[in-house]
Amino acid sequence: MSILYSVLGVVVLQRGSELALAAHNTRSLRASGAIEADRRGYPWFVVLHASWLAALAVFVPADRAPNWPLLVLFAALQLARLWIIASLGRRWTTRVIVLRGAPLVRRGPYRWLRHPNYATVAVEVATLPLAFGAIAIAVVFSAANLALLARRIAIEDHALAASALAQRFWD
Repeated sequence: MSILYSVLGVVVLQRGSELALAAHNTRSLRASGAIEADRRGYPWFVVLHASWLAALAVFVPADRAPNWPLLVLFAALQLARLWIIASLGRRWTTRVIVLRGAPLVRRGPYRWLRHPNYATVAVEVATLPLAFGAIAIAVVFSAANLALLARRIAIEDHALAASALAQRFWD
């Protein structure tokens, strides 16, 4: 099997596991009274990420040698993902779920960045295609991802601010 397909296989398994964890956490948060702030936007992220992986599988020759430093960077980003997921714990999900009254997470990478998950994903979306010389895929999917993220971050920040304000009002 080619290096490209091996990497894509690992990424698909990882993302599938993350989706299962996110679904579990989402159900748990909803059972605790959390609400979803952007249900309409979520499917676009699913389409984007599935298309990104499919584009790599379809348009990059299977025998293309990787750029090893970029592939190592992509692997390091997976460690960052794990750190982010561990830092959010049961509050980590792939959706914008807001639990009224819950304080913002300030541990792990959230000590320094407001949205480390989004920053990590933005670098991943560019790095993996570039590791296999797929510049067009990196540019197109990075642009689409940044557009979706800009919208989502605005919605998430508004929802979190509204939740914090409501908590101060009711307490």
